[in-house]
Amino acid sequence: MSIWTPLESNPEVLTKYIHKLGVSPSWSVIDVIGLDDELLAMLPMPVKALVLLFPISQKYEEFCAEEKKRIMAGAEPEKHPEDLFYMRQFTHNACGTVALIHSVANNKDIDIADGVLKSFLDNGLALSPEERGHALEKDKAFTEDHQKLALEGQTDAAAYEKVIHHFIALVNKEDTLYELDGRKSYPVSHGKTSAETFVRDAAKVCKEFMARDPDELRFTVLALAATEA
Repeated sequence: MSIWTPLESNPEVLTKYIHKLGVSPSWSVIDVIGLDDELLAMLPMPVKALVLLFPISQKYEEFCAEEKKRIMAGAEPEKHPEDLFYMRQFTHNACGTVALIHSVANNKDIDIADGVLKSFLDNGLALSPEERGHALEKDKAFTEDHQKLALEGQTDAAAYEKVIHHFIALVNKEDTLYELDGRKSYPVSHGKTSAETFVRDAAKVCKEFMARDPDELRFTVLALAATEA
């Protein structure tokens, strides 16, 4: 397994990153300062994804084990849209990049110029989630772009031998709210949503993560949203 320098949850750095990857300047990564309705209403619309950064604790791992049992015990395998772009994460510390890929790839109205990201997505269309994860691991251009931006944060990310925080993306795909986490073997459906309710619905999922670990304060929520003029 290859190892990348971890990205920090710095909106300016992450915005510069997605623009370098070819995402239109019409979109930016911004902080979500609160999950109450009145604070969510202040976000520039439309919001295309929420990205949650959270600590991987023992409580979270126990929840994931129970979640997997529940999903696997279903009478029928869960069905997802054929064009839901989901990938596994096999590159250590690449969760920030994977979350951003999930956020952008599952919103077809986000323009992506020719470059590293567009090539990766085009080449990955016919691949399995596992194959996409291995493709990222072998992608030298993606690795170089990630490493350059990871070193522009406000903290010395390279100094941390073990990163316990993890990024995931929450997106609206065909009016279903999906949790996309490269550490898991599958996308997780959180039920129905809509363009009008997505931000509130996704915020509710973020609150559920926090409620499962009430003594933990190290949660950060970001949004992929329209760039403010």
